[in-house]
Amino acid sequence: MRIDKWLWAARFYKTRSLASEEIGKGRVQVNSQDAKPAREIKAGDIVAMRQGPVTRTVVVRALSQQRGPAPVAQQLYEETPDSVRLREEAAEQRRMNGEPAGSQEHGRPTKRDRRSLDKAQGQAWGDRWSASVDS
Repeated sequence: MRIDKWLWAARFYKTRSLASEEIGKGRVQVNSQDAKPAREIKAGDIVAMRQGPVTRTVVVRALSQQRGPAPVAQQLYEETPDSVRLREEAAEQRRMNGEPAGSQEHGRPTKRDRRSLDKAQGQAWGDRWSASVDS
Protein backbone atom coordinates (compact mmCIF):
# COMPACT_ATOMS: atom_id res chain seq x y z
CA MET A 1 0.00 0.00 0.00
CA ARG A 2 1.17 3.54 -0.77
CA ILE A 3 2.29 5.67 2.19
CA ASP A 4 0.15 8.66 1.18
CA LYS A 5 -2.98 6.50 1.06
CA TRP A 6 -2.17 4.93 4.42
CA LEU A 7 -1.55 8.31 6.11
CA TRP A 8 -4.91 9.49 4.78
CA ALA A 9 -6.72 6.28 5.84
CA ALA A 10 -5.11 6.45 9.31
CA ARG A 11 -6.41 10.04 9.63
CA PHE A 12 -3.06 11.77 10.05
CA TYR A 13 -3.97 14.12 7.17
CA LYS A 14 -7.37 15.31 6.03
CA THR A 15 -6.79 14.65 2.33
CA ARG A 16 -4.48 12.43 0.36
CA SER A 17 -3.06 15.46 -1.45
CA LEU A 18 -2.09 17.02 1.91
CA ALA A 19 -0.34 13.79 2.82
CA SER A 20 1.52 13.85 -0.52
CA GLU A 21 2.57 17.48 0.03
CA GLU A 22 3.97 16.72 3.48
CA ILE A 23 5.83 13.71 2.13
CA GLY A 24 7.20 15.85 -0.70
CA LYS A 25 8.46 18.41 1.81
CA GLY A 26 10.48 15.70 3.55
CA ARG A 27 8.38 15.63 6.73
CA VAL A 28 7.65 11.90 6.57
CA GLN A 29 10.17 9.09 6.93
CA VAL A 30 9.65 5.34 6.67
CA ASN A 31 12.17 3.16 8.50
CA SER A 32 14.48 6.19 8.93
CA GLN A 33 14.53 6.97 5.19
CA ASP A 34 12.86 9.87 3.43
CA ALA A 35 9.72 8.67 1.70
CA LYS A 36 8.04 9.46 -1.60
CA PRO A 37 4.24 9.43 -1.93
CA ALA A 38 4.28 6.14 -3.86
CA ARG A 39 6.50 4.37 -1.30
CA GLU A 40 5.05 0.98 -0.41
CA ILE A 41 4.59 0.21 3.26
CA LYS A 42 3.69 -2.96 5.10
CA ALA A 43 2.76 -3.95 8.64
CA GLY A 44 5.70 -3.50 11.00
CA ASP A 45 7.18 -0.44 9.26
CA ILE A 46 8.08 2.55 11.43
CA VAL A 47 6.72 5.87 10.16
CA ALA A 48 8.01 9.17 11.58
CA MET A 49 6.14 12.32 10.63
CA ARG A 50 6.55 15.91 11.69
CA GLN A 51 3.27 17.67 12.46
CA GLY A 52 4.00 21.24 13.45
CA PRO A 53 6.63 21.31 16.21
CA VAL A 54 6.04 17.66 17.18
CA THR A 55 7.48 14.56 15.53
CA ARG A 56 5.22 11.52 15.86
CA THR A 57 6.61 8.01 15.46
CA VAL A 58 4.19 5.16 14.81
CA VAL A 59 4.43 1.48 13.98
CA VAL A 60 2.16 0.32 11.16
CA ARG A 61 -0.13 -2.43 12.49
CA ALA A 62 -2.58 -2.85 9.61
CA LEU A 63 -3.38 -1.50 6.16
CA SER A 64 -6.69 -0.12 4.94
CA GLN A 65 -7.73 0.95 1.46
CA GLN A 66 -10.53 3.20 2.72
CA ARG A 67 -10.80 5.94 5.29
CA GLY A 68 -13.04 4.93 8.15
CA PRO A 69 -14.10 6.36 11.50
CA ALA A 70 -11.45 7.50 13.96
CA PRO A 71 -11.66 4.43 16.28
CA VAL A 72 -11.04 2.14 13.29
CA ALA A 73 -8.22 4.37 12.00
CA GLN A 74 -6.47 4.23 15.39
CA GLN A 75 -6.24 0.45 15.07
CA LEU A 76 -4.06 0.86 11.96
CA TYR A 77 -1.07 2.07 13.98
CA GLU A 78 0.54 2.07 17.40
CA GLU A 79 2.37 5.17 18.60
CA THR A 80 5.70 4.50 20.29
CA PRO A 81 5.95 5.32 24.02
CA ASP A 82 8.78 7.77 23.35
CA SER A 83 6.64 9.62 20.80
CA VAL A 84 3.70 9.81 23.22
CA ARG A 85 5.97 11.23 25.93
CA LEU A 86 7.46 13.89 23.61
CA ARG A 87 4.00 14.88 22.35
CA GLU A 88 2.68 15.27 25.90
CA GLU A 89 5.72 17.34 26.92
CA ALA A 90 5.20 19.64 23.93
CA ALA A 91 1.51 20.03 24.82
CA GLU A 92 2.46 20.89 28.42
CA GLN A 93 4.99 23.49 27.19
CA ARG A 94 2.34 25.12 25.00
CA ARG A 95 -0.09 25.16 27.91
CA MET A 96 2.48 26.74 30.26
CA ASN A 97 3.65 29.40 27.80
CA GLY A 98 0.21 30.87 27.20
CA GLU A 99 -0.99 32.93 24.30
CA PRO A 100 1.61 35.41 22.96
CA ALA A 101 -1.05 37.95 21.94
CA GLY A 102 -2.49 37.94 25.46
CA SER A 103 0.74 39.30 26.91
CA GLN A 104 0.67 42.49 24.85
CA GLU A 105 -0.39 45.42 26.96
CA HIS A 106 -0.16 48.12 24.35
CA GLY A 107 -1.01 47.82 20.73
CA ARG A 108 -2.77 49.89 18.16
CA PRO A 109 -5.28 52.13 19.92
CA THR A 110 -8.97 51.66 19.28
CA LYS A 111 -11.13 54.48 17.97
CA ARG A 112 -12.32 55.23 21.50
CA ASP A 113 -8.72 55.25 22.80
CA ARG A 114 -7.64 57.61 20.01
CA ARG A 115 -10.44 60.06 20.83
CA SER A 116 -9.58 60.06 24.53
CA LEU A 117 -5.88 60.61 23.72
CA ASP A 118 -6.77 63.53 21.45
CA LYS A 119 -9.01 65.04 24.12
CA ALA A 120 -6.28 64.67 26.77
CA GLN A 121 -3.72 66.35 24.51
CA GLY A 122 -6.15 69.10 23.50
CA GLN A 123 -5.92 68.28 19.81
CA ALA A 124 -8.61 68.18 17.20
CA TRP A 125 -8.35 67.05 13.59
CA GLY A 126 -7.74 70.57 12.37
CA ASP A 127 -4.77 71.04 14.72
CA ARG A 128 -2.84 68.06 13.45
CA TRP A 129 0.04 68.28 11.04
CA SER A 130 -0.93 67.29 7.52
CA ALA A 131 1.18 66.30 4.57
CA SER A 132 -1.35 67.53 2.04
CA VAL A 133 -0.49 70.19 -0.56
CA ASP A 134 -3.46 72.38 0.47
CA SER A 135 -1.83 73.52 3.70
